[in-house]
Amino acid sequence: MSAPAAHDPRQLSLITEPSFYHDVSESSYLALLARQLDGGLRQKTFRTSQLDKVIQAAPRDRDCYLSQAQFMRPNRRAVNLYSLPLLFCDLDPTTKRHLPPEEWRRAVLMACNDQGLPAPSLIVYSGRGVHLKWILDKPLPRAALPRWNLAQRLLGEHFADLGADPQARDASRVLRLEHTVNTKTGERCEVVWVTDGGDGLPIRYPFDVLFDEVAPLARGQLEELRESRAAEKATKPPRWGDGPSLTLIKGGRYGLKRINYQELAWHRLEDLRSLAVMRAEGSASGEALAGERMRFLFWSLNFMALSHAVTPSSFWREAQSLAATLAPGWRYDSGELSTLYHKTMAYFRGEVVEFEGRKVPPLYTPRNATLVERFAITDEEQRRLKTIVSKDEARRRHAERERQRRRQAGAMDREAYQATAQHRRDVARALRAEGATNAEIAQRLGVHVKTVPRLIREG
Repeated sequence: MSAPAAHDPRQLSLITEPSFYHDVSESSYLALLARQLDGGLRQKTFRTSQLDKVIQAAPRDRDCYLSQAQFMRPNRRAVNLYSLPLLFCDLDPTTKRHLPPEEWRRAVLMACNDQGLPAPSLIVYSGRGVHLKWILDKPLPRAALPRWNLAQRLLGEHFADLGADPQARDASRVLRLEHTVNTKTGERCEVVWVTDGGDGLPIRYPFDVLFDEVAPLARGQLEELRESRAAEKATKPPRWGDGPSLTLIKGGRYGLKRINYQELAWHRLEDLRSLAVMRAEGSASGEALAGERMRFLFWSLNFMALSHAVTPSSFWREAQSLAATLAPGWRYDSGELSTLYHKTMAYFRGEVVEFEGRKVPPLYTPRNATLVERFAITDEEQRRLKTIVSKDEARRRHAERERQRRRQAGAMDREAYQATAQHRRDVARALRAEGATNAEIAQRLGVHVKTVPRLIREG
């Protein structure tokens, strides 16, 4: 990646903005994209621990972009997501006139005040529009991607009048790097606002607090609404797409926690990834997932689309990345995914289909039993998965949760209870042999007087 000459004064400006939300780590990767002298873009992935060195060496006299999320592999795709350290919103001018940074800052802060939203931790002028960034007090893990996606969409809706770009809110997004030049306008990307957190650094927000601020209903209100609507519709079949997009559905029977359908799809993807790892590690032939690759790729992409981790525009790139994680060097037949791709496009257009009198998404929404059968998942494998489990495994987990609940409440396990009962019977017989009355034995053991004859008889 070429850089400007060392004597270029623009190269002397230290880039500090990414260090506010990207923690140093050897476990994760970032991506840097830079415009080359021939006009093309070149991407470089690097460990987060190298962030300071990489961004200080980045060219300042042309377009340069940095990923906002971190990834578990050197590949900037949602399937490799590691963590999400912030929420962001990309605003572009709604007219041909370019607003100066001061007007952007004033418009954004006024919109936040009018809508009761927390001010962004940072407002970054991109040379044309602005990037709004709300830094989180701790990065979200990959499992939280569906909720993060929903928060991103809601933020975009709040700032739609200011030109929020609906195509620039995904987890694999890159945004312009501070102190670099926007070659379309010739202006530099600069931080133009910092909301002080009281320690001289940009403020950090708990994700749940931000979510409740941007959502039309806070989580507690949402749960009350869900319960009231469930009571009203108890006699009606569930209809996908009814009510607000935040409506929660049951994750299953036997006390499984309630999650929305996007979270359920993401957890199923995680289960398929875990299952693929288990089978690859246990492969006697040494060939990873022989005969199962396309099945894993197809269903994983389906669940990524349902969870909004894959969009029609990123479908084929994510398919390539996912195929590489399943079996490096594997060449799959893209024709086998064409139907799924068209279903994904229909899903993102908001289309639904009728199925047994219900409206359901055009993508595949199988039952757990179907997935267990399709993948021939054994009982041992199910015990290591989170959501793709049979009813028998769900019952076993429910029974185990109940046992733990009783133990935490002070209840004894079966063996301890039997030992205590036998001890009472032995003491009752010994006291009776000494001539004690039923009342005296009952008082000694702390039981009802009518229980004593049974203890002696059973002993």
